[in-house]
Amino acid sequence: MIPNASLEERLATIEAAIAELQEKVADPQPTNWLQQIAGSFKDEPAFEEVLAYGRAIRKGDETLLEAQDEL
Repeated sequence: MIPNASLEERLATIEAAIAELQEKVADPQPTNWLQQIAGSFKDEPAFEEVLAYGRAIRKGDETLLEAQDEL
């Protein structure tokens, strides 16, 4: 808030802020969650391991999973 501002000035500031918020709420930007997280794990060392587990599970290859259980 503006120090020493009149009540009318303060009210005008609040009304402008409310109008801005109403515009944002009235026209929300669509968010695509997949695009937001795409590539976020590219530098994660365990990510390749997770992908390998996923491939093994889809193929029915349980040797990779059994090898991990033995560790």
